[in-house]
Amino acid sequence: MSVLALSGGIGGAKLALGLYRVLPSEALTVVANTGDDFEHLGLSISPDIDTLLYTLAGIDNPDTGWGRSGETWTFMAALESLGGETWFKLGDGDLATHIERTRRLAAGESLSQIIGDFCRQLGITARILPMSDDPVRTRLRTEEGWLDFQDYFVRRRSAPVVRDIVYASAAEASANPDFLAALAADDLEIVVICPSNPFLSIDPILALPGVRDGLRACRAPVVAVSPIIGGKAVKGPTAKIMTELGLAIGAAAVARHYADILDVYVADEADRDEVAELGIPVRLSRTLMLTLHDREALARVVLTSAGRGF
Repeated sequence: MSVLALSGGIGGAKLALGLYRVLPSEALTVVANTGDDFEHLGLSISPDIDTLLYTLAGIDNPDTGWGRSGETWTFMAALESLGGETWFKLGDGDLATHIERTRRLAAGESLSQIIGDFCRQLGITARILPMSDDPVRTRLRTEEGWLDFQDYFVRRRSAPVVRDIVYASAAEASANPDFLAALAADDLEIVVICPSNPFLSIDPILALPGVRDGLRACRAPVVAVSPIIGGKAVKGPTAKIMTELGLAIGAAAVARHYADILDVYVADEADRDEVAELGIPVRLSRTLMLTLHDREALARVVLTSAGRGF
């Protein structure tokens, strides 16, 4: 039996943790968005991958949702004293991850090899796969011109109005071969699209050659969880971006965004009326994940929503 999840950072990692805890741990493969990856201070940084690593290893920061627990900030303070760039926060423990990844990439290892080893070192028995070992970069055309993702999201705090989003080099990149193999596997039971931002976290994965075709062709049902509850995004700029792109804000709009690949949709009970006429099977649940119990409960709902026995 295998379960495949597509995930971005904080919201996706919450459900990924729930899946990891209720499944046999080796049954889970999580494909992580790398469109957010960038180079900063000479380091290769993979925010969504690292959030998944720390969350599944149980060393994530519960207050921020990103970074490591018990983090200290000596490096950032010293950098600021030298007049360095401090808009992107790198904690002392988190810095070790970036330095080791950068060193090994420079030595010729692939990102997949490095993350696989990080999982082993951190005691994670699920697989975390970068969506590609080739660089794909999410860029946004805004009222201020083109911005790289981290400039938009962190430096500018998602303030500029978004006119368009592109996934630079996605068409030339190769999807992770283990990802495509998992999609085609005979024992694949379910594909889960985690409640991550559809445009910034999931679409970069779907933009890779062969991924949409693989999702349409796979024998397992594709189940998406809504990142919208009662017309509001749980976290991040999802609702803001939907408005700026001329889309209705709501759980139904997200389901329609995934219409060509979706078999079942899991939405919050607050959106019962909105999703009633989608034309695909809908499972209603409490989707806000505030506690570990919430994460596990939603994972069980997702796993059983397609009629599979788990």
